[in-house]
Amino acid sequence: MSGSGISPASGPRPGASDRSAEEIRRDIVTQQQQLAGSMEALRGRVNELTDWRKQVNDHKEQLITGAAVAGFVIGGLVMFSRRRKRR
Repeated sequence: MSGSGISPASGPRPGASDRSAEEIRRDIVTQQQQLAGSMEALRGRVNELTDWRKQVNDHKEQLITGAAVAGFVIGGLVMFSRRRKRR
């Protein structure tokens, strides 16, 4: 085991880095800023997607078409059930 000439103590330590403490601090600040920006963008997107008034406005045609189809289906079912009751 010790034939390699390198003792375990002389190898790199887990978590050790060649970066200085100032470089690490700078990286942490940069990552915090990126995270804050991502969170703000996510918050805006969630607000946009959960704004039902905007969704209704954006999808007005689809909603009207869906309501018309649902009205015809329900009307047809009601007529069908009334016809069956008469017989």
